[in-house]
Amino acid sequence: MKLTYLEASKALNASIEKANAFNIPVSIAVVDNGGHLIAFARLDSVYGVIDFAIRKAKTAVMFGVDSEVMGEIIAGADVQGYGMLMSNGGLLTLPGGAVIKDAEGNIIGAVGASGGAVHQDREIAKAGAQSLA
Repeated sequence: MKLTYLEASKALNASIEKANAFNIPVSIAVVDNGGHLIAFARLDSVYGVIDFAIRKAKTAVMFGVDSEVMGEIIAGADVQGYGMLMSNGGLLTLPGGAVIKDAEGNIIGAVGASGGAVHQDREIAKAGAQSLA
């Protein structure tokens, strides 16, 4: 199944709602299963976290796990971890990237959030990803 713009917008809006509940400035990105940006919101965040949000989403969808899980895998990879981080144009393995799955459990995209505390970014991304479950 393909992630449509309407579905990406629904995920983005759910993430925005969660970010507004935290009352924090963040950037939120929604990508398809190829890592291509479909929807984006910059909620008064600093410029630097725009790229973070996109990379968290791309990292999650490319490896089929939330970005922080990829971080745990890379942390255990010793010297090979650096090479893994630099792959695919640079990964971002911090919390805040969550995979989006369709009804059959297939990964169709991901949401990335950045700008808040670690737990806030995680919850914002998960709110968007789970809105399509």
